[in-house]
Order: sequence, then structure tokens, then C-alpha cells
Amino acid sequence: MKTPVVATALAALALSSAACTPDKALEAANTGTTRPAAVDAGADSGAAEATALPALPKMEFAENDFAESDRNRDPFRTYVSVIGPEVKKVANVQKEVILPQFSLDELKLVAIVTGGEYPRAMVVDPAGKGWVIKRGDWVGRPEVVHIGGANGTDYQINWRVNKVRDGDIVFTREDPAQPGIPPASRVIALRTESEQPRDRL
Repeated sequence: MKTPVVATALAALALSSAACTPDKALEAANTGTTRPAAVDAGADSGAAEATALPALPKMEFAENDFAESDRNRDPFRTYVSVIGPEVKKVANVQKEVILPQFSLDELKLVAIVTGGEYPRAMVVDPAGKGWVIKRGDWVGRPEVVHIGGANGTDYQINWRVNKVRDGDIVFTREDPAQPGIPPASRVIALRTESEQPRDRL
């Protein structure tokens, strides 16, 4: 009794091994067909549909899917500005300033030329170098002014030559953020020969 059962089992094993020979497995790998041999042998279509994988749904993207939000974070965004110390930027003024490294207190007025339409004056810096300035020139080290509270910005304001008179120069400084306030003024007087330092021999 055991012999027919063993013979049947051996026959089924032989049939299944014949369907899975290395040649068929290599052929299936090269052609890309991964269906089981029973389907190739003519099994019913219901079994083929049960073993076939469902097709993936097609994904459609909108423009909002690429915009950064709380739910959609940019993976390339740096967070150094959030966790690092805040560095305040000073707004640079796009104008040419004469002697921006010295304050007006450090400059000495040594000569004035009033002839002609544009009177000129000569100031000397602490290093002893003379500079010619005229009405409308921006002169001296800028002062940094802060506006807008804690989250505001810093900007620079400079002194400007307003008048070159016979014995002095008048400088004014206007704050563009506060046009209602009159401009500050400063006067540097001409040094006489007795006030000028003399070189000793």
C-alpha cells in the first residue's frame, strides 16, 4: 500500500522539478518573465490573476507639493541661522566718503580757497596728509544708527560739507529715517599760524 503512495509522490516531485530546471530559470531571468511554470503550462486565467502583482497607481504632483511648508520641509535648507548667533548687518551706503576712517574731531582745517564758484578747503588727517574738500562732499567716519526696535536694522549716516566760509567749514548730518528732525550741524574753524604746530630744527 505504501508503494503506490510513494510512487505518486515521486512522480509529482519529478514533474515539479522538470518545470523548475535551471535552464528555465535562466531563461525567465533573461526575458524578465517571472510567472510560475503552471501559468505557462496553461493553468486557468484565474490562478494567473491571483499570482500577478497589482499595478502601482500613477502619482500626480502639483506645484504646491514642491513649496516649503510645515508639512513639506526643504531637505537642503540650512538651519544655521536658526540655531546660530544672530549677526546684525549694517546697511552700507553707496556713496564715496572722504577719510571714512577718521572722525571730524581728528581732522584739522589748515587752508581755505574762497575764489571761484566752488570754494574749497584743505583738512589734514592725523597722519599729516592733506585732503581737499568742497561743498557736497561726504567726510569722516560714519555713525551707526539703529531703527525699528529689536528686529530693526542699523544704517550709517555721514557728515556732509554744507558751507565753506572764510574762516570755517560747516558740516551737516541728516537722518533720512527721521526727516522731521532738523539736521545736526558742526563747525570746524580754520587754525591760525600760531595754532599750527611748527617743526623743530
